[in-house]
Amino acid sequence: MAKSGSLSIRVVEGRALPAKDVTATVWRSLSPFWGEEYTVHLPLDFHHLAFYVLDEDTVGHDDTIGKISLSKEAITADPRGIDSWINLSRVDPDAEVQGEVYLAVQLLEDARGRCLRCHVRQARDLAPRDISGTSDPFARVFWGSHSLETSTIKKTRFPHWDEVLELRETRGTASPLRVELWDWDMVGKNDFLGMVEFTPQTLQKKPPNGWFRLLPFPRAEDSGGSLGALRLKVRLTEDRVLPSQCYQPLMDLLLESVQGPAEEDTTSPLAVLEELASGDCRQDLATKLVKLFLGRGLAGSFLDYLTRREVARTNDPNTLFRSNSLASKSMEQFMKLVGMRYLHEVLRPVISRVFEEKKYMELDPCKMDLNRSRRISFKGTPTEEQVRETSLGLLTGYLGSIMDAIVSSTGRCPLALRLAFKKLQRRVEERFPGVEHQDVKYLAISGFLFLRFFAPAILTPKLFDLRDQHADPQTSRSLLLLAKAVQSIGNLGQQLGQGKELWLAPLHPFLLQSISRVRDFLDQLVDVDGTEEAGGPACALVQPSTIVREGFLLKRKEEPAGLATRFAFKKRYFRLSGQDLSYSKTPEWQVHSSIPVSCIRAVERVDEGAFQLPHVMQVVTQDGTGVPHTTYLQCKNVNDLNQWLSALRKASAANQDKLAACHPGAFRSGRWTCCLQAERLAAGCSRTHSAVTLGDWSDPLDPDAEAQAVYRQLLLGRDQLRLKLLEDSSLDTAVDIGPGKDSDATDGARTEVLAQQRDATTHLLQVLDDLEQAHKEFQKQMAL
Repeated sequence: MAKSGSLSIRVVEGRALPAKDVTATVWRSLSPFWGEEYTVHLPLDFHHLAFYVLDEDTVGHDDTIGKISLSKEAITADPRGIDSWINLSRVDPDAEVQGEVYLAVQLLEDARGRCLRCHVRQARDLAPRDISGTSDPFARVFWGSHSLETSTIKKTRFPHWDEVLELRETRGTASPLRVELWDWDMVGKNDFLGMVEFTPQTLQKKPPNGWFRLLPFPRAEDSGGSLGALRLKVRLTEDRVLPSQCYQPLMDLLLESVQGPAEEDTTSPLAVLEELASGDCRQDLATKLVKLFLGRGLAGSFLDYLTRREVARTNDPNTLFRSNSLASKSMEQFMKLVGMRYLHEVLRPVISRVFEEKKYMELDPCKMDLNRSRRISFKGTPTEEQVRETSLGLLTGYLGSIMDAIVSSTGRCPLALRLAFKKLQRRVEERFPGVEHQDVKYLAISGFLFLRFFAPAILTPKLFDLRDQHADPQTSRSLLLLAKAVQSIGNLGQQLGQGKELWLAPLHPFLLQSISRVRDFLDQLVDVDGTEEAGGPACALVQPSTIVREGFLLKRKEEPAGLATRFAFKKRYFRLSGQDLSYSKTPEWQVHSSIPVSCIRAVERVDEGAFQLPHVMQVVTQDGTGVPHTTYLQCKNVNDLNQWLSALRKASAANQDKLAACHPGAFRSGRWTCCLQAERLAAGCSRTHSAVTLGDWSDPLDPDAEAQAVYRQLLLGRDQLRLKLLEDSSLDTAVDIGPGKDSDATDGARTEVLAQQRDATTHLLQVLDDLEQAHKEFQKQMAL
């Protein structure tokens, strides 16, 4: 049982920012517009969030302009979240604190008066203040006019003091207790790490005993707007994820849905979800469903189910998949989930050239700037015709590289994506078989691949992880022209010469020449044998000979007796394939050792306190003897850690006998650092995870969380389902028996279909009621 939270953040724009060289991600602007949206999954016990605005500096460190700090209470005060302009405040190092401290306080009385006994046990997750990424923390306790300090523990963010400090009460008024944590520095002043403070009333009635969050020194915030402001949209959606077995009945219904007839389906969970999905929730729901079915190896069947329903109700082939239906959004999310590496291989070289060469290109006379384009001519200011000719040559050059890369990429396109397109084309051909519709089968695929994948990635490469930053205005305009051209090619030239953008006419000959190449490419793309395998994404996406990931990691030496932690980890070069995880001293060295992927039983993060090091993961394996063995690996940063975790989980997804729990700590000094158990083979104290990242898009697969989101969406339609169950007429009119049947046969068939729909509706309602009851029981347990 676990809580989960989803934080939707949209950074809209900024205004009146201080004059700097370059703002955070929008070039040369004091009122930048970002319009970027992020979804962050986080534990619900967070206290506040901070947004920092930086001035990017190509030389040296980025400068901090200011920050916005939002408490959880402020975010959840309105169910709709926050949508407003918020002034930036100054960033004070003494206010940038994190972590918690464990205290046990007692107030004692004797003949000499009152005495406060403060047991400073430990702290965790302190802010790193030193270059090493750690701190040298000590605690200072104040009560009245007296103060005492603990010892200093070097190079750690998880100190264990276990020291008792006793202070005598000063005569006079009662005093508060304040405990400050500091980072000791040999040269210069100590750095503040955080503080906690307790009133005299708290000390008297309920002396502190437990973990307490560290707070900054209280000070007035800058609310005058002198540092500018950000417009933010922030909304927190919190939920509780139940154990996997609670969702199994719902999962069974979802899986059954895609195996049955799609067109007549009205009461399955997927049919209900399609009817309910609208507006803002449709894309999020599509992502959840695609990930859920992809984890079961049935994404192709799921997409085919939605395709059949979409095609069946479409009469005009020109409107097929043009709306943002659940079918369209699901295919769009599927491409992003499984095809991002493919997209990067195809587009990154050309996109990088556009960014680096910074050529001026413009065909629209209304937007043409002859002064800016002067550098393309050595004979004074060029004419509009000269700029147009030069721009046309540059654009066709870039477009030629893009089209060459696309049409030659058939073999690099993921098998799962090619199979999905093959099914899509077959359904479209069955629905529109006429000669007059011969292009529809191409448009159905190119509408997704070109209009919803390649073109948007060219237009905004940062959002598809093709670039680290947004383009400057000139490069952005060049990308827009290229994206428009690719979109026209994806439309097979159907709209060329129409609309208001007649200035694109010089590009038309190149576009028309590319269309035949696109048809040939799409024919090759769907010319693939095989069926999608059940059993998880690993079966379809990771082959034994495929190198999934490689790079340098720090590996902990086996049983490093007496070695300090930093010397226990040695740099090694790792290669992960679908068959094994091998490593050597350098990429050129002969393989030193390897771990069979089939032996992996769990891949998990390790608490930073286990080795006093960040970004450590563990690979738990089990050989034929059944004895578990743990390999500890340190990654260079959190992104590298997430990608290695994902790659290892993906490669081992099909393994049997996975561990349900393991230790997030390490066995050191005769006990586990996480649960303090003294047996090395003691059962794990934390559940394991199966989340993976597909490609490089960083979308985790978490079936329980995704099933919970689907359940919440189905609850919105529960009343409609109950109404259908009660109103026979509404169900009756939904049954189409067809012409040519006698009345008795028609009535009998209608009665049978009606009974089947009632049974399906009753079953779905019962599954929803059971899940609702499970949530209520959990809430009762939490209240005890």
